[in-house]
Amino acid sequence: MLWYAAYGSNLRRDRFLCYLEGGRPEGGARTNTGCRDPRPPAADRPVLLPGGIYFALESLVWGGGMAFYDPTLDGEAPARAYLLTSGQFGDVLAQEMRREVGADIDLTPAVTTGRQTLGPGRYDTVLKVGEVAGHPMLTFTSPHGAAEADLNAPSAAYLAMLTAGLRESHGWPPDRITTYLMTRPGALGTVRP
Repeated sequence: MLWYAAYGSNLRRDRFLCYLEGGRPEGGARTNTGCRDPRPPAADRPVLLPGGIYFALESLVWGGGMAFYDPTLDGEAPARAYLLTSGQFGDVLAQEMRREVGADIDLTPAVTTGRQTLGPGRYDTVLKVGEVAGHPMLTFTSPHGAAEADLNAPSAAYLAMLTAGLRESHGWPPDRITTYLMTRPGALGTVRP
């Protein structure tokens, strides 16, 4: 078992379940195949990761910039940790990387060294961001940080998903969510209260 720390659209549980069970998230343009093991997470909890998120590139699901995690940014990134099997995590990761589900991924390098690169793509870098209740907590992100990224403002649909996820997982009020999203690299000046 391990914890998957979600910091983007997967903050919203219904959206994340599309990765486990298969399906298309509300407002999304892509249908997920689902995992070999479609069971819901054994647990989930709000967490704060050291660092922050930024918006870059172009999402094929939402349009506009996508959220990426950068542990070198100042502050903390609100996330939602889901307790999964390593097979479920691998299948979620495969879907994020636009690969077929079903191949087991040896995550030993990520767990032991804190970082593992699986390829050059958007979410091909796995990071260990802590431990919770004796299980490693992993996330995935771009191989480079915000300073080297092709920043791009997120779409309204993506912001709506992030807003719902932050409210649902952390209980944040609208003004705190707006302030948080407005100050992320790539979104400066693009989010309105």
